[in-house]
Amino acid sequence: MRDLAQVREVVRLVERVLGPEVVGVCAHGSGVLGGLRPASDLDVLAVTRRRMNGPERRALLDGLLAVSGPGAPGGPRAVELTVVVHSEVRPWRFPPTADFLYGEWLREEFTAGGPPAPRPMPDLALLVTTARAGAHPLSGPPPARVLDPVPPADLARACVAALPELLAELHDDTRNAVLTLARVWTKLATGEIRPKDAAADWALPRLPPGLRPVLEHARELYLTRHYSEETWSAELTARVRPYADAVLAEIDRLRPG
Repeated sequence: MRDLAQVREVVRLVERVLGPEVVGVCAHGSGVLGGLRPASDLDVLAVTRRRMNGPERRALLDGLLAVSGPGAPGGPRAVELTVVVHSEVRPWRFPPTADFLYGEWLREEFTAGGPPAPRPMPDLALLVTTARAGAHPLSGPPPARVLDPVPPADLARACVAALPELLAELHDDTRNAVLTLARVWTKLATGEIRPKDAAADWALPRLPPGLRPVLEHARELYLTRHYSEETWSAELTARVRPYADAVLAEIDRLRPG
């Protein structure tokens, strides 16, 4: 119930700031793929008729800074809100541009530098696909009536585009990087976007036995622990980079082009 109330607060904020410019708001990510886990964000996608102006960006950011939490046990969840102009995704083109992206990992940047500006966002291919598949409108029409389907080739390109950022976060955001690498591998091999734990289930038997404990530990953390409760032994930490290299070799074998 707490999660639902928080999501409704985000939707009210979007509608209050943008009013009739909102085409629709929907859920995506863990909430529609496999259910929220202890450290899952509340992932929301809003589609608008036009780009936001400066005062609207400021008002939306201020509201999100108040609504979103760090995702600590017992507290409000972290909110990830993506806003995209309808004409950027219908008709579909790659890479699309996000008009506004808020996430807790960017809080310090926004507090110091102000609201986010529009920017190319290949990941929108994944967001749009999970939103359409989840069919979970929070305001307005069903996502499939608002969003065009994403071609499989663009989904694959979006997965590959995320790799440099993932590798940069390998030791600072280990759980997420380990699981997302498995998810990219799974997507390229099967064509399916699976929840992180399901992607790990697919990848585990295909890994060398000595590297499986890395993914097994990340999967267990995802299912049972908040980020504040995350720990990695020295032995597992030493295997993280070899794990990444092994998965990258499989991704390179499957990647487009």
